[in-house]
Amino acid sequence: MIERIAFGQTGHSSSRIVFGAAALAGMKPHRCDRVLELLLEHGVNHIDTAAAYGDSELRVGEWMRQHRGAFFLATKTGARTAAEARESLLRSLDRLQVDQVDLIQLHNLVDVGEWNVALGKGGALEALVAARDEGLVRFLGVTGHGANVAARHRQSLERFEFDSVLLPCNPAMLSQADYGNHFGALLATCRERGVAVQTIKSVARRRWRDDDEGPRHSWYAPLRDPDAVHRAVHFVLAHEGVFLNTTSDASVLAMILEAAEAPVRVPDAERLASDARRFGIEPLFEPGQDAI
Repeated sequence: MIERIAFGQTGHSSSRIVFGAAALAGMKPHRCDRVLELLLEHGVNHIDTAAAYGDSELRVGEWMRQHRGAFFLATKTGARTAAEARESLLRSLDRLQVDQVDLIQLHNLVDVGEWNVALGKGGALEALVAARDEGLVRFLGVTGHGANVAARHRQSLERFEFDSVLLPCNPAMLSQADYGNHFGALLATCRERGVAVQTIKSVARRRWRDDDEGPRHSWYAPLRDPDAVHRAVHFVLAHEGVFLNTTSDASVLAMILEAAEAPVRVPDAERLASDARRFGIEPLFEPGQDAI
């Protein structure tokens, strides 16, 4: 079974692997049922979805009718104003078939203009705090993509006491000096304040290219070699207290879960470098590059 640790100061002991339910966005119901079986089999007890993930909330909602007590349930809103955030949350509750979610997150809050709106007067954060006071949500978080996300999350934590953050973590991203430094500083801040740190893009190879063949179940090309996936997973889990959110490509899910059940060992730097050369691993985000 996958290790469980405290999810920040929420009082919940979450599996270190968080199921990224973007994988369910366009999935047929019978395939969703198999995914649920995998999660229960490996002891995953934390689901992360979002209002923007197609039919994901609807699919998760079908599970909640029987399994609500088995999962810490998180969703996200891309709304930036209070009125829009309130509407988004109520819609998510309806789609998820629940009266309360455990965690609501401001989705991809990196752009400075959107950041100022969402955290300012009449912004989305006001509505989410009110929803927490009403009992519609229990905890509040912030997520983001891009080369500037770690630095922006540090600013967000100075503005408000969020319960969790979410951002990319893999060898290619952390090898960039600026990103790596800000990631380390963010991690230190979160440990000091008891903020849960969720990570994404652990098994990313690179962005898709025009001549790439085969299905595209995520917006980036993932690793598919089991040994390379194992090392990528352990690279993330070797960071004490950090959670790994699974990819939106469900075909890699079993490999991630199996890797996470093995005792965590820090991957050898030479092997990671060899993986980068062999599989053409590149940073998904670089300074000035769009944060998809």
